[in-house]
Parts: sequence; C-alpha cells; structure tokens
Amino acid sequence: MSELATLARPYAEAVFKRAKETGSSAKWSEALAFISSLVNDEIIKAATDNPKIKKNDLTNLLLDICNDQVDQEAKNFLQVLVQNKRLKVARHIVVIFEQFRAQDEGYTDVDVASAYALSKDETKNLTATLENTLKKKVRLKVQVERSLIGGIVVRAGDTVIDGSIKGQLQHMQKALQ
Repeated sequence: MSELATLARPYAEAVFKRAKETGSSAKWSEALAFISSLVNDEIIKAATDNPKIKKNDLTNLLLDICNDQVDQEAKNFLQVLVQNKRLKVARHIVVIFEQFRAQDEGYTDVDVASAYALSKDETKNLTATLENTLKKKVRLKVQVERSLIGGIVVRAGDTVIDGSIKGQLQHMQKALQ
C-alpha cells in the first residue's frame, strides 16, 4: 500500500500544483474522484489488466466513457496515467491530492462512525469541539455503524478517538487477559 502511495505522490503533487495555478481545486477534486471511480470499476479493471488490450484502445475506451464528465486537462491526465501504467494508483492520487487541498485551505476531513444518527445539534457541537481540539476547520463525514453499540469513533488523519462502547469493551477485554 505504501508503495502505491509513493508512486501516486508525484502525480498528486503535479495535479495540485496545476490546480493552484488555475484556481481549480474543486474541479480537480471532482475530476480525480470520477477517474478513480472509473478505473476501480470491476469491468474497467478487467480491461486494464488484460494484456491483449493495447494502450491506445484502453485510452480511447476511457476517454469515451469520460466524454463530458471531465475537462480536457483531466482527460490529458488520464492519458498520462494510462501511458505510464499508473491507473492502479488513481485512488491514492485522490487521497494525497485531498490532503494537499485540505492543508492548503486550512481544514481537515474527519470521519465519524456513530452507533446512531447524529442530530443537527449534535453534529454542530461535535464540529465545534473538534475544531477547537484540532485547531483547524473540520469537514465531518458521519456514517452510522450499529456495531459500535453506543458512542462514536473519530478519525482525523492519523488521530483516532474511540469513544464507543465496543472500543471500551475491547479495551477491558485486553486488560483482563
């Protein structure tokens, strides 16, 4: 996994630099997400892994699918990925690009797993608390995960805050062993 991230980093840096030059970070975020979802589709994966399919044919197929979904710069980028046999790192390019964008724009993406759906007030309070703790603007992505039994698990980059009942039970189990 870290090898793929290493391969993806120069591409993400180049795209981010171009996005900064043109003031098009949001556009590139959407384009990279589309490209990543495209190349991670099972049928497309099968085509990219098939040695009988020529690079030009694969490029034409992908560009036809992209048609009006991405602009010419993103299509050119997709062609570079095909020519350099780097389609497999598209997902990592997205992750690294979004990290650069978040750092540049002064926010952090935070994934929250909750045992139950959070109300607007709870989301607002959690956002305020996390912004105070992390000293950055926070973009929450909340998903319900019933297996937590109760509480929440917060992931912000390398920081994980486990306030779930499931986590507490696992911690107690380890302590008792």
